[in-house]
Amino acid sequence: MEATSEDRPPAQRLTFAYYVTGHGFGHATRVVEVVRNLVAAGHDVHVVTGAPDFVFTTDINSPNLYIRRVLLDCGAVQADALTVDRLASLEKYSQTAVLPRASILATEVEWLKSIKADLVVSDVVPVACRAAADAGIPSVCVTNFSWDFIYAEYVMAAGHHHRSIVWQIAEDYSHCLFLLRLPGYCPMPAFRDVIDVPLVVRRTHRSRQEVRKELGIGDDIKLVIFNFGGQEAGWNLKEESLPPGWICLVCAASPKQEFPPNFRRLAKDTYTPDLIAASDCMLGKIGYGTVSEALAYKIPFVFVRRDYFNEEPFLRNMLEYYHGGVEMIRRDLLTGHWIPYLEHAIKLNPCYDQPINGGEVAATILQNTATGRVYSSNKFSGARRLRDAIVLGFQLQRIPGRDISIPEWYSHAETELGLRPMTPNGEKNEHNVTSLDVEDFEILHGDLHGLSDTKTFLKSLASLDFHFSSSEIGEKRQVRERLAAAGLFNWEDVIFVARAPGRLDVMGGIADYSGSLVLQMPIREACHVAVQRSHPSKQRLWKHALARQHERGEGFCPVVQIVSFGSELSNRAPTFDMDLADFMDAGCPISYEKARTYFASDPSQKWAAYVAGTILVLIHELGVQFNDGISILVSSSVPEGKGVSSSAAVEVATMSAIAAAHGLDISPRDLALLCQKVENHIVGAPCGVMDQMTSACGEANKLLAMVCQPAEVKEHVNIPAHIRFWGIDSGIRHSVGGADYGSVRVGTFMGRQIIRSTALTPLSQPSTATNLQEYRNGVIHDEIDEYGSVLLEKEAKLDYLCNLPPHRYEANYAKILPEEISGRAFMDTYGSHNDPVTNIDPKCTYAIKDPTTHPIYENFHVNAFGSLLSSVSTDEQLSALGELLYQSHYSYSKCGLGSDGTDRLVNLVQQMQHRKKNGTEEKGTLFGAKITGGGSGGTVCVLGRNCIQSSEEIIEIQQRYKAATGHLPFIFEGSSPGAGKFGYLKIQHRIHGRLFH
Repeated sequence: MEATSEDRPPAQRLTFAYYVTGHGFGHATRVVEVVRNLVAAGHDVHVVTGAPDFVFTTDINSPNLYIRRVLLDCGAVQADALTVDRLASLEKYSQTAVLPRASILATEVEWLKSIKADLVVSDVVPVACRAAADAGIPSVCVTNFSWDFIYAEYVMAAGHHHRSIVWQIAEDYSHCLFLLRLPGYCPMPAFRDVIDVPLVVRRTHRSRQEVRKELGIGDDIKLVIFNFGGQEAGWNLKEESLPPGWICLVCAASPKQEFPPNFRRLAKDTYTPDLIAASDCMLGKIGYGTVSEALAYKIPFVFVRRDYFNEEPFLRNMLEYYHGGVEMIRRDLLTGHWIPYLEHAIKLNPCYDQPINGGEVAATILQNTATGRVYSSNKFSGARRLRDAIVLGFQLQRIPGRDISIPEWYSHAETELGLRPMTPNGEKNEHNVTSLDVEDFEILHGDLHGLSDTKTFLKSLASLDFHFSSSEIGEKRQVRERLAAAGLFNWEDVIFVARAPGRLDVMGGIADYSGSLVLQMPIREACHVAVQRSHPSKQRLWKHALARQHERGEGFCPVVQIVSFGSELSNRAPTFDMDLADFMDAGCPISYEKARTYFASDPSQKWAAYVAGTILVLIHELGVQFNDGISILVSSSVPEGKGVSSSAAVEVATMSAIAAAHGLDISPRDLALLCQKVENHIVGAPCGVMDQMTSACGEANKLLAMVCQPAEVKEHVNIPAHIRFWGIDSGIRHSVGGADYGSVRVGTFMGRQIIRSTALTPLSQPSTATNLQEYRNGVIHDEIDEYGSVLLEKEAKLDYLCNLPPHRYEANYAKILPEEISGRAFMDTYGSHNDPVTNIDPKCTYAIKDPTTHPIYENFHVNAFGSLLSSVSTDEQLSALGELLYQSHYSYSKCGLGSDGTDRLVNLVQQMQHRKKNGTEEKGTLFGAKITGGGSGGTVCVLGRNCIQSSEEIIEIQQRYKAATGHLPFIFEGSSPGAGKFGYLKIQHRIHGRLFH
């Protein structure tokens, strides 16, 4: 429902209680504009806020404005101006709003009644809505995002902790009448009804000429305002960061900071809208306040991404849709390489043409609501809108069937690989990109293997040259990543293409790092990577990279430039570049630890560690020298966060393409081991090797059987014709780097060390009767004969837990393993856990027994599963296979790696397997299911009979899951070859490469 400001405000005097979130000044500044209109209409407004009084009193001087200084939530805790601390945010919210919740509600209900509030307005404090409901007062929210959506991402990093926070926030919001939704909005499923209003923007007090005259700055001087919020960050400001003749106005600078002559400090209480409108461009971080004021006053905005704040991609897309944004790489901000971005910005022509009177419109609606007018829409209400925000998570991809409203200005970022770019009106471009064909490239080496996704990738690659050379397609109508990719390659030169699939973990899972047998199926979805080598003098560099080289004055040096398709849908920067010299220090490659720190310094570009990290591993492990520039395009259809090894597919495809381009002959097995080093040592994720091995060595429609000690491929097991595997996505984002996975791994290696120590003790002491009696008490039940000594010697040197048979574990070690132990207590008793890729936190308490038990029994389950696969086809065979899947699933849960979503899917499979229909038992054709990979969400593997009924049952589970959670699961079905079987393509553009030869 679109609102207008035609309604006249009511005559009576009303009382509003307006709650402002504790997240920065941005919310307070937009509240000012709504409150100003309410006060101007003669109403009393009580503002409940933690912001300083001057934020409100600078623009509102009225006895009808009352300010009550109370902080009822904390927003996102920022470690600095660009970094959000996710865990600290949840911890502080818990301390601020969860633990004292009962007291807060009682206080607020009493206060609301005491001021006789007619309406409660929230921007966007959750508990205010619940307090209003308890006081019998209607409430309305005014915002562009809600905290359940923001925090949904944070709980992924927190593991199982704090998930109830998101539920509580969503429930609080559901009590309000409706949401006044501001432009730049995120999905907000908790609200029952929505009314869209225009931008709420603070008005200017002085003209551009008046402001510049006061500053003593003429119209011929270019002015940039440096606006990174209210935090003093101690920025390293350099005179040479600005083009000649420019002046920079700095907001919220430390009074102790020294400024270059072309920088000026602004007072802390400066009214920034006047200065923004008087500037030529703004440099800062994205937030509603900065974006709305940049759009309203048509000022180009050079922005730097914040990490882990999920509001940002929506605002960013709106900003760039209206031609008002230029993205600056964080590294260039911190090192002072500003000039290319500023010069680009002032060439923009911002064109926001929508109303900016949202403060007036919102005030009118609030007045009318307070007097009893009913606003309603045709949107779903009640429980249908109150969805599991954990399942929704932070997934900006639009999945068919998901009921969330995406604004028009966001649609241009949803263009899928191989489709034409969308115009601002959502219409396809007049050029017929689909007419481009694989024949645009001559394949000099390799084979397409009949893979349709590879053909699609080559068509998309050909279309990049088409887009870049077409004068009829304006820059503003192209998706950022495709525009960056269009300038990536020299089309006269050869390009190397590799492909690597994701994998479905059928059996084995987290037992891989304990040496288990694993059974893995390469899936149909895969990652394609195109690589081109160029002499440094010929490489086509992006403007900021070229400016960086010119500034050094050292001539051309090799640069790695990377474009990642689909990054915008996951709030990542679509491009990354670095000088290859940054990988070297005094002639030697930098350490993996230093590289990990380098990539982690900018979370929006941390994804580049999976890609560029392969280069450093090749330098370290194989001594490869890279003297040419490297251009890399990454395009993956393996969904992220679903537990199907999207990261391994990227690593394997990238290293395969780089190896092909540089003439390196690396076996698929060795390549997988090298890629594991990328993930373990550069990305910093403590994964086993099964993901990379499956992606590199897998074969279509076969299970890769591998003993992970460290990576012995036993065989490729044919999937019997009567059996089929599916993967069903739970919608809960899985992360191999998450706290749960890492702590379970630490506990597993602790358990191994305790077993070693226990086995070593009787060997190091005399075999007296007393000693033997001690070991009979729960450890050693027989006299230590020669055979027993041999076993103990092996177990004292146990490399892999999976080499310990279950019967030996139960007989000698299960009873002495503690359920849990603190990191400090373990280190004091046993020293190190001897895992090279994880560290023990002395302050953390780790589960020991269940994580240790799991791989020992999982290895037995996998071996039994492999043997059963080749047995005679019967229902008993399928039931036994399914039972092994179920046992594996529940063992994951004991380790703490389960999730509500994956449990629900497994239960749905069981219901389908055992259901009764029409009073009679109808045999289902699905027989088992289990959580996969690292657990804690992700995908469930399902085993069933290869028949139409099974497919129908999978679809029914998909629909039932959607009905229960609001999330339509992605279904993985089908298989494809690994990178080793695919090989590589060496291609050359026919138009450029042959016509000129």
